[in-house]
Amino acid sequence: MASDMNDYFNKKKNEGQKGGGFQSPKPPKFDFNMNGQKTGIFWLIGGVILFLFLAKPFVIITEGERGILSTNGKYEEHTLLPGLHFLIPVIQKVYLVDTKVRIINYADKVDRASTTGDGILLKPAITVLDKRGLPVSIDMTVQYRLNAQLAAQTISNWGFSWEDKIIDPVARDVVRNVIGQYEAESLPIMRNAIAQKIEEGIRNTVEGQKNAPAELASIQLREIGLPQKVKDQIERVQVAKQEVERAQQDVERAKQEALKKETEAQGSANAVTIEAKARAQANHLIAQSLTPGLLKLEQIQVQGKFNEALKENKDAKIFLTPGGSTPNIWIDTKTPDSQKITSAQH
Repeated sequence: MASDMNDYFNKKKNEGQKGGGFQSPKPPKFDFNMNGQKTGIFWLIGGVILFLFLAKPFVIITEGERGILSTNGKYEEHTLLPGLHFLIPVIQKVYLVDTKVRIINYADKVDRASTTGDGILLKPAITVLDKRGLPVSIDMTVQYRLNAQLAAQTISNWGFSWEDKIIDPVARDVVRNVIGQYEAESLPIMRNAIAQKIEEGIRNTVEGQKNAPAELASIQLREIGLPQKVKDQIERVQVAKQEVERAQQDVERAKQEALKKETEAQGSANAVTIEAKARAQANHLIAQSLTPGLLKLEQIQVQGKFNEALKENKDAKIFLTPGGSTPNIWIDTKTPDSQKITSAQH
């Protein structure tokens, strides 16, 4: 029977070949085209690149920044330093924080274009009350930076707006406490002491926070704004003080003139006294030196001079004082119409 079946199919096959009837199906042919394989590879590489671009499994941190690595929403304790860092897409994420020096300017009447920019914030002047309740405005500048080593803890505790929660409220609170200790009139006079107290207060409070979130670079007190009536009062006091100083200068000048005249007068009197004392001392020395023998010698010398004179004028007359003391008097009687009196002293 099997042979009969084979004969039947062979017969049908031959009939089909002759008459175009039944034909057995042909096996499929596979075309191994190399161009199709290359296109697939390119698509695969492109897909990988697109995935890497969208997933971004790396991050580049520049100088002045730190990276905070978050794994499934939990911050890592240590920050990432500048450089290239790889991470697991979707599971890990890096948050960049600025660690450069930042500035807060507290002021009202300033040029915003020159006081704002990268890392510079402009806030209104700090308005507080003095000891008597008068309003006072304070302009100052606070320079600070995020503590790079503990940046993760700071962001975890305070969030990315940490400076609005730490620096700003602390600065306003310290200024309020310091200014409240003084009266408005004394603020310009105590400016240096007030600036020092404000700086110490802000620095101690901020740096004393848990984990030391920020480092303060400097705190500068720029201007103290006083109420207009206080300014007017200070101006009146200054004018009165200047007038008092001018009067004191006039009094001091008058004292100096009087002292000068008194010194000159005293100097003249002293000169007269010294001269009188010198003359008296000289007369005393002369009187002590006039001994009888010296007087006799003086008389002989004078008499010799008269004798010499008589040789030329024999008509002259000489009158000697009693006791032979000098001076002797010489009277020229050579002519009756003219007489000449000569006194000879020792």
